[in-house]
Amino acid sequence: MRIAILEDDPDQLALLQRWLAQDGHDVHGYRTGREAMMRATRESFDLFLLDWQVPDVSGTEVLQWVRNNVSQSVPILFVTVRDSEQDIVFALESGADDYMIKPARQNELLARVHALLRRAYPREDDKQLSFPPFEIDTQRGEIRRDGTKVDLTPKEFDLAVVLFRNIGRLMSRGHLQEAIWGRSGELATRTVDTHVSQVRKKLDLRVESGFRVVPVYNYGYRLEQCEPAA
Repeated sequence: MRIAILEDDPDQLALLQRWLAQDGHDVHGYRTGREAMMRATRESFDLFLLDWQVPDVSGTEVLQWVRNNVSQSVPILFVTVRDSEQDIVFALESGADDYMIKPARQNELLARVHALLRRAYPREDDKQLSFPPFEIDTQRGEIRRDGTKVDLTPKEFDLAVVLFRNIGRLMSRGHLQEAIWGRSGELATRTVDTHVSQVRKKLDLRVESGFRVVPVYNYGYRLEQCEPAA
């Protein structure tokens, strides 16, 4: 999963990044609220981990901004030294999904992250996905349309799975790139566009077939389910 961390202490940020990276996540760290907000306008994330007391824009302001401008449903976990009941209640009522008091403990943090991700993305563990007329078998690496196997390359298959697992959700090019190719600075964003185009063509993702891929200029793509044309 792709996780954004807001933490101004460089040692704490490095520690959290290491824990989450070792757990298999793609982690992006930011030390100011404005930087985190700026990146969130250009990139999509599966979870936000926020400190409260950071320079220029507080974690609670970032929380409210994310809820108003990015997503009402993306999981947000607070990790902060602020431990009063009033602060905890304020953060949760402002839209946070969970709250941890520093110093964070590795196993507890990961357990909370896992719980939030399971609730937000229940399809991630599914080996069989059904989106009629498409049937997806992630173990065999196959997609069938009306019972007929569609010939996809491994990367095209992985991309299609990510899009179907996140149906209706806007995914940035950077997010798709990391999910399919990993964090490679050498990969051109055009590669993502080319693979999306091939997936769209091979699966016939258009309004007439009940699904369509919607490009969002300068951002990324969203797979939408729609009423097939009569």
